[in-house]
Amino acid sequence: MSRDVPATGGDPVPSIPPISALRSSRATARPPVPTIRVPAARAIVDCGVYVDGNRLRGKFTHSAALAEVRARGTGFVWVGLHAPDAHQMNSVAEVFGLHELMVEDAVHAHQRPKLEVYDDVLFLVLRTVTYVEHDSISTAREIVETGEIMIFLGRDFVVTVRHGDHCGLAGVRASMDADPSRLARGPSAVMHAIADHVVDSYLAVTDLVERDVDQLEEDVFSVRQVDVDSIYLLKREIVELRKAVAPLGAPLQRLGQEASLGVPKEVRRYLRDVQDHHTIVAERVTEFDEVLSTLVEAALAKVAVQQNTDMRKISAWVAIAAVPTMIAGIYGMNFEHMPELGWSLGYPAILTVIAVVCSGLFVTFRRNDWL
Repeated sequence: MSRDVPATGGDPVPSIPPISALRSSRATARPPVPTIRVPAARAIVDCGVYVDGNRLRGKFTHSAALAEVRARGTGFVWVGLHAPDAHQMNSVAEVFGLHELMVEDAVHAHQRPKLEVYDDVLFLVLRTVTYVEHDSISTAREIVETGEIMIFLGRDFVVTVRHGDHCGLAGVRASMDADPSRLARGPSAVMHAIADHVVDSYLAVTDLVERDVDQLEEDVFSVRQVDVDSIYLLKREIVELRKAVAPLGAPLQRLGQEASLGVPKEVRRYLRDVQDHHTIVAERVTEFDEVLSTLVEAALAKVAVQQNTDMRKISAWVAIAAVPTMIAGIYGMNFEHMPELGWSLGYPAILTVIAVVCSGLFVTFRRNDWL
């Protein structure tokens, strides 16, 4: 313990704290680094106001767009965001009155396709897929890449949040802007257009994946050496594709049948058509999975047969090599009284016996397809 030491002819000198304590106090005294909050506008890709199916000219913030619609008493707002953070999503949620659980899902993503209802707001999650081009299935590292689109559907607004670089909605918005009659049906028409776009992309991806499955099937039954790892890779990608596609069936069925969700009857008809296309995709994915399971079994059986053939060849050559090895081992013994040791033709006779026996074994194994 430090103590005050009196100075000569003066007041006591206070003790000096150690340097480590000074450093610690300075560290604790530093103010926390402020978190930089990026405004919501940085995450908003597009924001449009639609009245009677036509987009109003000019640029709007998400809050100004909703205020414009509610001041008019007609129309709706379509806001598109890309990978917003918590602050940006909360800013949008405050304007449109979105539930905090929906906001949490939109920020963290990695959700299964689902449909939830929060008061008068529908929350639909779609998984997007894209095909990763590759020269050969044996050199590919990824075949299917997934992303997400989340749709918040209200009476006078639709908010879309997407995660992933391949799932842009610019084409969907452009086609909708060019067809005011569809936009005149309200925000649910936008939801249908997005769902239809996503399911159509499923069909395109399954067409390309089918090409890889057919190539693997041809290789398994024609190529001598089967690359089992390629089959496992494609099967893993099919499992990922199935997880993205299959769960969407139930939400589409609800949207197409339940009038209580507030979706207009005409839009529900179009959603049932999307559901039919989704059923086709789901059946194709299931078929791919079954085919690949069969290919795995066939490839493993082919490998087992090949290993059995190799073992038979090895065993045949071992049997042939055992003959000269045995004879050489016997005559390598240092005994005096062994047959034919004193015979001048003994050595060529033994070589002849070895050649005849080995040739006989070779012919026998060859006839039995062991060699």
